[in-house]
Amino acid sequence: MSTSGGGKAILAAFLANLGIAIAKFVAWLLSGSASMLAEAIHSVADSGNQLLLMLGGRKARRRADSEHPFGYGRERYVYAFVVAIILFSVGGLFSIYEGVDKLTHPHELENVWIPIGVLVVAIGLESFSLRTAVKESNLVRKPGEGWVAFIRHAKAPELPVVLLEDIAALTGLTFALLGVGLSAITGNSVFDAIGTLMIGTLLVLVAITLGIETKSLLVGEGASDADHRAIVAAIAAGDEGARLIHIKTLYLGPDELLVAAKLGFDGDRTLGEVAADIDAVETRVRAAVPIARAIYLEPDVFRPDAASASPSAPEASR
Repeated sequence: MSTSGGGKAILAAFLANLGIAIAKFVAWLLSGSASMLAEAIHSVADSGNQLLLMLGGRKARRRADSEHPFGYGRERYVYAFVVAIILFSVGGLFSIYEGVDKLTHPHELENVWIPIGVLVVAIGLESFSLRTAVKESNLVRKPGEGWVAFIRHAKAPELPVVLLEDIAALTGLTFALLGVGLSAITGNSVFDAIGTLMIGTLLVLVAITLGIETKSLLVGEGASDADHRAIVAAIAAGDEGARLIHIKTLYLGPDELLVAAKLGFDGDRTLGEVAADIDAVETRVRAAVPIARAIYLEPDVFRPDAASASPSAPEASR
């Protein structure tokens, strides 16, 4: 998997979650803590999610064929959306169910020191996973770009997914540690149940956020404002006299952008001259925005009235 796909971050998260899940299940069996069961299910879901992200990255690298002429880049978006669904259902809703069940059927925790010790170790492992995800994200995050903006605007879904999962995991572990600790101190298992409900609510919110962002990518997003301006500037930069009539862009995958534009040329130019001009414009666009790999430029006779009536701003071209 490419660096932009966060391969190291996904692998680190998978190994951490798999080990944590096993330890949490053992702690749940020995203590009866609902928070530990919720956290164990959460870690299993996360482990499965990382496998899905790796599978999506592998499938996305398949070559284009007659059935999918633009390739399989969007496979990564599909698998990221499936991850959001799993996190919502298996992680969030199951944890809420367990919390409600513990509230209605409370029972005293046993061997409390075991889940507390597991939670402390899990916090350390998840912190390592989050550190790896942050380090990988910094390789592709734009200078000065905030983390919220990075998660919202990243076209490669893997890193935002892993980042949100790790943040949710650390927060959930804190909730679980608080719930188990208060139950141990007070002897009242209601705190364990409340911690479980907090974990479930957190996972549902994270899953909804992931689902909304990934849905936008699945439906189809255009180039960022910066890339759009770079493409427009590249078209106008030469001496061919090409005028941009209208332009549309679309991400075919995290690393591939489709650019379709109609360009106006003076009516007295020959077919050979126009063809050469289009080749020159295409070369400049690829140099300005390297991910613009599928470029389709349609020539037309320039008419000032048509150009002024056709939108070319990013908001209208997507």
